[in-house]
Amino acid sequence: MSQLTLFDSIGTLLADDERGRISYMPHFIDAETAAAWFVELRESVNWHSERRMMYDREVDVPRLMGHFRLDPPPASTPDAILDAARRVTEHLDVAFNSVGLNRYRDGRDSVAPHNDHLDEIRKGFPIALLSLGATRRMTIRAKEPPRRVMHIDLDPGSLFVMDYATQIHYTHGIPKTNAQVGERISLAFRVKRSD
Repeated sequence: MSQLTLFDSIGTLLADDERGRISYMPHFIDAETAAAWFVELRESVNWHSERRMMYDREVDVPRLMGHFRLDPPPASTPDAILDAARRVTEHLDVAFNSVGLNRYRDGRDSVAPHNDHLDEIRKGFPIALLSLGATRRMTIRAKEPPRRVMHIDLDPGSLFVMDYATQIHYTHGIPKTNAQVGERISLAFRVKRSD
C-alpha cells in the first residue's frame, strides 16, 4: 500500500504501464476560481438523489448527483461548467461531451469502489475529474496482482485523469470518513457513446 503526498504543481504520474495511465495535477484551477465555481454549482445545479439495488435491496446512493451533455450544452448549463469544460478540454486535447457531477455533503457521502461502465464511454478516451470544495481521499486499487493500492487526497482545483485502460484494470472510489470534512463537488468529464 502506498500513501502519496503530492506537492508538484505541474502534475504527477501515479501509474503509467500496460494497466493504464493515472495522473494528478493539484493546482489545475486557482483557489479563487475553484471556490467561486463551487458556490455557483452548489446553488445552480438541479441536484438529485437516486436509489440503487445493492445486495438484493434498494438503497439510497450516498451523494447527490447532476449531469450535463456538452455536445452542445443546453442553455441552462452553468457558466462554471462551461469554463471548466473548456479548460479541461484544452489541457487534455479531448472533446469531452458529458460531465457528471457528484456532491458529497459530508464524510458520510461516498462512492463505492468501481470502474466506469465501458459500454457507456468511448474506447481510448480518458476520464477527467475536477475537484471543488473540501479535500476528499480517493482510493485506487488494481483488480489483479500485483494488487497495488493508492490513496490520493483530491484537493480543490485539482485534476485527476485516468485513461481508458485503467477502467479495465483498476477500481476507484471515495470512501466514507469519520473526519470532519466539508462539502465537495466533483466534475467527471467523459466522452460518452452517442448511441
